Amino acid sequence: MAHVELELEALTPRESEGVEPTTGPPAGAAWTAAPWSTSFDRWAETVFAADEPCLVIDSSMTIVAASTSCCALLGLADPRTAVGLPLLDAGLRLVDFTAARSELTETEIEKIPPLLAVTSGRQARGLLRVTLDNTDATVDAIATPLQREGETVGSLTFFATV
Repeated sequence: MAHVELELEALTPRESEGVEPTTGPPAGAAWTAAPWSTSFDRWAETVFAADEPCLVIDSSMTIVAASTSCCALLGLADPRTAVGLPLLDAGLRLVDFTAARSELTETEIEKIPPLLAVTSGRQARGLLRVTLDNTDATVDAIATPLQREGETVGSLTFFATV
């Protein structure tokens, strides 16, 4: 089994002055760091700047933030274009693990980790088979619900190729 070590550092708004959030002014416009209003906003800004493949969706399954590496891995539009699109309308093509490689049914799609974390309010993990340019990739996804005042308002998902 693989051994993973994590190191966490606190990131304050002042340290993030060079990061442009997905929900901020249009690309190229002036941007200054502002205090985060919620932890959901903090996660969205962090994901947008992350090197790791990660994604934040809201409770309506709309992309709030996606890292560049996540967009490349999942075949999504670039991060700025993907924001505001429903997860399944942003270019994500999921197929089953059979030899036929059939697209997932709606019932199966509801069980993918980012969506399951939102609907269940619990952590979710699973393997996804993503099709991009006629090639398949198996991706491990682990998602956790994001909450505001005890209510699930979205999910944060990290991805890794298998």
